[in-house]
Amino acid sequence: MLKGSKLYSVFTGKCPVCHEGKMYKEPNPYRLSKIYEMHERCSVCNTKFKIEPSFFYGAMYISYGLGVAFALTAFLTSYFLIGLQVVPSFISIIVVLVLLGPIIMRLSRNIWINLFLSYDEDAKHKTSETD
Repeated sequence: MLKGSKLYSVFTGKCPVCHEGKMYKEPNPYRLSKIYEMHERCSVCNTKFKIEPSFFYGAMYISYGLGVAFALTAFLTSYFLIGLQVVPSFISIIVVLVLLGPIIMRLSRNIWINLFLSYDEDAKHKTSETD
């Protein structure tokens, strides 16, 4: 499935450089106590995930955009397609954002790191550290 593209890393949570190592210690985003726990480095290519202190603060901008997209989709679907009134349509926005919050958080981090790191087909064969 699209291995070698940024979409593969974004949707699978794999290392953006080698597409094999896992970024998150806990694969289930709904284990809320461990949602932010990431490996320091990729177990396959040794890429450092936290490039600098507070690196993932920038993912908040991505998270905001994703949240708006999901909220708009929820409203349009419930109001125009299902035919709910305005208040229940806004309640659907809250329900969608609460239920998809952990996934939005993970997706935003995955998108953010993929803006700065690119796939390298030979990354797992290189012996030097990537800082």
